[in-house]
Amino acid sequence: MPKEIIFSEKAPAPIGPYSQAVKVDGTLYVSGQIAAELAASGDIKAETGMVMQHIGHILGAAGLGFANVVKASIFLKDMNDFAAVNEIYGSFFTSEPPARETVQVAKLPKDVNVEISVIAVE
Repeated sequence: MPKEIIFSEKAPAPIGPYSQAVKVDGTLYVSGQIAAELAASGDIKAETGMVMQHIGHILGAAGLGFANVVKASIFLKDMNDFAAVNEIYGSFFTSEPPARETVQVAKLPKDVNVEISVIAVE
């Protein structure tokens, strides 16, 4: 089972020993994306929008788009941000949104407020 490492220069480079995404048998696994440069701003909508843009760039590097996403995982620093994150996240899925879970966690990398990962299929 060959795997293909996917990388987009338009999204942040990994900050550890992982790939932005890995494609296996027509399924793309996108690592959790963050917007460290916006975390200190306190603007959860802007941070979420940038995270989704990063995901879009990675999907594009694999020849896919948001319509190919079948599963998403959202990790929040504060569940009180759920509605704001949901508003921005939802704007990227105009029809047939993917399966998803949203959880609050104690801490995220680079002290960001939101991290999102997705799985997409060809």
